Amino acid sequence: MRRRAGMPSLCLLFVAAPFVAVAADVRPNADFVRRASWSPPSAEQVQQQVTQWLEAGQLDADTQAQVEALWSSDEQAQTNDTLLDMVAATLSAAEPRARALVETCAAPRVSVQLPDIAWLTDEGTAPFVRNNLRLLYGRWLVQEKLYDEALEQLKSLEPGNVVDPAALLFYQAVVHHRMVDREPGLSVLARLLENEDALPRRYASVARLMQADLEGLKEESLDHIARRMDDVRRRLDLGRAGDKVRAVEDGVIASLDKLIDEMEKQQQQAAAAAARAGGQPGQQPVMPLPDSRPMELKAPGDVANKPVGNKDGWGELPPHERQEALQQIGKEFPAHYRDMIEQYFRKLANDGSEAREK
Repeated sequence: MRRRAGMPSLCLLFVAAPFVAVAADVRPNADFVRRASWSPPSAEQVQQQVTQWLEAGQLDADTQAQVEALWSSDEQAQTNDTLLDMVAATLSAAEPRARALVETCAAPRVSVQLPDIAWLTDEGTAPFVRNNLRLLYGRWLVQEKLYDEALEQLKSLEPGNVVDPAALLFYQAVVHHRMVDREPGLSVLARLLENEDALPRRYASVARLMQADLEGLKEESLDHIARRMDDVRRRLDLGRAGDKVRAVEDGVIASLDKLIDEMEKQQQQAAAAAARAGGQPGQQPVMPLPDSRPMELKAPGDVANKPVGNKDGWGELPPHERQEALQQIGKEFPAHYRDMIEQYFRKLANDGSEAREK
């Protein structure tokens, strides 16, 4: 069975070489040792679960021999990183519905229609089959960027339910990271890294990066807003345009309004401070004109009434005022943020109305 490539350790070493001989019999105090809340099963433990499931299923002799050959053909391949795929191959050989799901998860998605997996939530399906195939399916959904559907499959699973607990926690963390769920993401990552030495190197490396990224993410910051915009684009590209997408859109608009209001207040405060100091920000003090010298007027002197719109949201601002606000954001933040905001509203203008009608 073809396996899809997984996604891409810090180990704290306390070394006191001169004292090794003296402290050879010293053991760390158990009260200060934090044990991981999960641990990966061994290949022997997994094989025992497979055997118990096979015995309960009363398989025919040919299928039994096929499965036994799978587990005895290559003992070197039986590692924590391959056990899930070996279990999937075992279930595929014995269960037609499992075979169809495993084949789906072994290839890129070619249809908007997802496979029918209602039988995986049926209490009549053996937990060994149900839990591990949900993990396999959830992993595939993450790889296909279907994060909402992946979360639905993975959220109720616990490390003790599956043969690859590291993969379960890792893909749960990826889902929360990509959906900008900061606190749930950090919680899952902390749990994953409790047993860092047992993780594949790519899991540990990416987990550390995601952890540092979420720790530095500030709620309602422009970075936070930009990521939510990206999530909206992803959903629209997948044909998702329901209540959840509209809720994210409304949240983005509210956050942008709040950010713009804060920037306007900062500007007003700066202008007031400059006025108290006797000048405008960034300008040199101007000497008063002599009484005998008339002031040259270059402007027409007309004051235009500026429409302020209503309070329903950013999307209803007149185009020229929206552009002014974008220009102001461009002055305060790096250019790529401004480009991202412009692209977002351009996409909403082009695609948003069509998406809402679906």
